[in-house]
Amino acid sequence: MDSGAIRRRLALGAAVLAAAGTLGLVTSGAAQAAEADSCSGRQVRTLPFSTGVTQIYNDNGYVCAITVARHPGTTQTMSVSVQARGGRPVVDQGSYRYHAGPITVHAGHRCVWIRGSVGSGSVSSGWILC
Repeated sequence: MDSGAIRRRLALGAAVLAAAGTLGLVTSGAAQAAEADSCSGRQVRTLPFSTGVTQIYNDNGYVCAITVARHPGTTQTMSVSVQARGGRPVVDQGSYRYHAGPITVHAGHRCVWIRGSVGSGSVSSGWILC
């Protein structure tokens, strides 16, 4: 193989890498929206409220929750928290466009209390999954 062919292959490889990097930047917003399904395990509850929904998953003693806005795209205050009985709540709160969380807590066989909010709407589960 001559040096011209090697240079062409290197240039092609660099172009492919540059295109992949640009594609990654363009799709990062869509990736956050798709991340709404990022809890592993089996969905065990859905807690709907006026401005969103909190989804709860269980995977071998690990409880995962995510709060998703009903009208995504605009930045608004969102939160989700999971508290295993006897433990402190784990919270994700901030200004988000699509969802808060996911957060995962090892609950074992303990009850959990889930809270979620989007803007002025909120939900609180009470002790569940006992």
